[in-house]
Amino acid sequence: MEAIAPIPVAPPDFRSGFVALVGRPNVGKSTLFNHLLGQKVAITSPVAQTTRNRLRGILTTATAQFIFVDTPGIHKPHHRLGEVLVHNAKGVLNRVDAIVFVVDAASPPGRGDRYVAELLAKTQSPVLLAINKIDLLLEGEREQRQQAYQTLGPWPVYACSALTGEGVAALQGAIEQQLPLGPYYYPPEMVTDQPERFIMAELIREQILHHTREEVPHSVAVTIEQVQQERHITRVNAAIYVERPSQRAIVIGQGGQLLKQMGTAARQEIETLIGGKIYLELFVKVRPRWRQDRLRLMELGYRIEKD
Repeated sequence: MEAIAPIPVAPPDFRSGFVALVGRPNVGKSTLFNHLLGQKVAITSPVAQTTRNRLRGILTTATAQFIFVDTPGIHKPHHRLGEVLVHNAKGVLNRVDAIVFVVDAASPPGRGDRYVAELLAKTQSPVLLAINKIDLLLEGEREQRQQAYQTLGPWPVYACSALTGEGVAALQGAIEQQLPLGPYYYPPEMVTDQPERFIMAELIREQILHHTREEVPHSVAVTIEQVQQERHITRVNAAIYVERPSQRAIVIGQGGQLLKQMGTAARQEIETLIGGKIYLELFVKVRPRWRQDRLRLMELGYRIEKD
């Protein structure tokens, strides 16, 4: 990998700061996160609660540096893992320079949206309301849906589509105006501060979310066990953890075909990430009730975040 250039001195009128993307699960926060960054950093899927860690993405323009924080969807937790995720999502609210409250235009405001709105009403950070997925609405429906979401709070509203890009530039411009004058926090070339191993594990988990069914996606964790760099290829060993033997059988598939298919797709994504050839080997292991076990959650990288 190329060395990262030193952090330059920002001009006097340069703006910079931290921006949290928050909302209930499955409203398109990660897709919006990726679109703002101009490349894929966060994994996406139709499965709710896809994001499990606060993920930072860095966008540097000529006039500003945005540090976007993609948070897990705020919801009522049903296990220890859910409690950790929601605690960490809430914890970021008063430690950022701006908040983008993302809602789903495809449905009217619900209890989950109102719960998030109540939390945001208590924060000191400025809030922008982003009505995402407007590409799913007819022109006449957009105004009606916007009026419904405006009842959630006294925040400026920006209709957008993270999928098509419509309205995202206007949202980005509004976010920039909320950022204080400040320095570069990261070198302009950086896109995320997460290590490559974390992104690799997430790309593997993304393929499991896309290819498996029923309860399996929520019961899966992925860790990178070993990365060995050779002259022309990087060898990666990863462990996929599930809670029951039946889930292990689903992930492996008949004759190992599903695991092979997911591994091929993940390998292609990882090769794009690192810009080189990958040999990816996947192992599936059973860890009963890992989502309920505090120590196992910590072993797998899920813990209450302090900063």
